[in-house]
Amino acid sequence: MKKKFAISGTVLGLTLSLLVHLNAQQQARSEPAMPATPAILDWGGNLIESHAMEGAPMNAIDTALLKAKSALRWRRPTSETNKMVRSGENLAPTFMHDFPQPGALPIVVDGQVVGAMGVSGVDGEKCAQAAIDAVFKKQATAAAR
Repeated sequence: MKKKFAISGTVLGLTLSLLVHLNAQQQARSEPAMPATPAILDWGGNLIESHAMEGAPMNAIDTALLKAKSALRWRRPTSETNKMVRSGENLAPTFMHDFPQPGALPIVVDGQVVGAMGVSGVDGEKCAQAAIDAVFKKQATAAAR
């Protein structure tokens, strides 16, 4: 029997890793900080963590949460879901009230979806992947098909 992986113990690490990644990116480019807002869900879609950086727009938390829910439901990066909708291949995400906009990844450990991370305000999927890699040491993948 496979043991159910609990993401709740890794949430702080995910959030901190995301913020460290953003800080390093911004310092490398000598740009002013761009506010990011991560939302992390567990395998059941329950919000575990959400954090809006100072200066983030009012809708950033909702956007990050909707992205994370979409990545979790479709078990794929939201950029892939976005391409499916835009090409007309699958319009279900639109009438299911999902938010198929790039910026979220499912978190997959040992072939099992254990949660999702959505990020609003920056290159969300890239930042989420950096945070997931830092916390899970490349044991997690971004998609389960």
